[in-house]
Amino acid sequence: MQIRPRRNRVSPSIRGLVRETKLHVDDLILPLFLVEGEGINDQISSLPIAKRQSLDHILSEIKSCLNVGLRHFILFPAIPESLKDKTASYSYSSDNFYLKAASAIKEKYPNITLISDVAMDPYSSDGHDGLVKDGKILNDQTLPILARMSVAQAKAGFDIVGPSDMMDGRVGVIRDALDEANFQDVGIMSYTAKYASAFYGPFRDALDSAPKSGDKKTYQMDPANRIEAIREAELDIAEGADFIMVKPALHYLDIISDLKSSFDIPIAAYHVSGECSQILAAAKLGWLDLELAMHEAVTSIKRAGADCILTYFAKEIAKSL
Repeated sequence: MQIRPRRNRVSPSIRGLVRETKLHVDDLILPLFLVEGEGINDQISSLPIAKRQSLDHILSEIKSCLNVGLRHFILFPAIPESLKDKTASYSYSSDNFYLKAASAIKEKYPNITLISDVAMDPYSSDGHDGLVKDGKILNDQTLPILARMSVAQAKAGFDIVGPSDMMDGRVGVIRDALDEANFQDVGIMSYTAKYASAFYGPFRDALDSAPKSGDKKTYQMDPANRIEAIREAELDIAEGADFIMVKPALHYLDIISDLKSSFDIPIAAYHVSGECSQILAAAKLGWLDLELAMHEAVTSIKRAGADCILTYFAKEIAKSL
């Protein structure tokens, strides 16, 4: 046999030489969960690799991540019920601990990338991403709230705002609001193809943000749909998105690949809580090797076409890289 593909697999060094997909620490974004107070560092039972942390512990966590080269973070707030209302007014309040924390983080670590979450659900007494009236999520009435929230986050120091709400037209409204407030340099990482997935459970545990009634299927995408993601991406790009995101990642690798081959724009993918928890649970039972599984899962997301990957495994992978 003159042609033997196995010759390129005979040693670790040769396998590394011909490896097609290579993870880099700058591909990774670590999600962080912020709570109000001090000295809080509580493990999330359904997502044991992550914690709900107060600002002092968040700052320590970022320092630890920087020591292994990880410098990209997305911050999510766990808002007490007492601060929630139907219009998510706390989301842009001057007293908002999430906004104050962002300012403190960027003051201490000005060279990191800090990404926000733009949606009503953390702040809404209804637990939905949009304004609810008579059981219906109102798209157009939600947009000014998201715009005001985004401007408040830009003022706080976020480098990129992340609209995760899936309301139609919100990217354009947010872009206009940011530009009018002289935040032309603040980017938008749009949750473009966010599916109504069963894999968000641990995340909702972390933030206590599950809907109080109904579900999110009227605004998040049907998991059976593929072509629709192209349409969503075309709209977000036309409205000014700087990144487009697929969420979840691991169960939607075909969507990542479709968007990568169709558009010349950075593709983000969110390796969501339930996908990570599956691996953690199986490893705890001894059914698979955690480190190998983490790398294989995240590498598959990169191989599918993602330019940046939001994953709770980011720090552990950064250590090995």
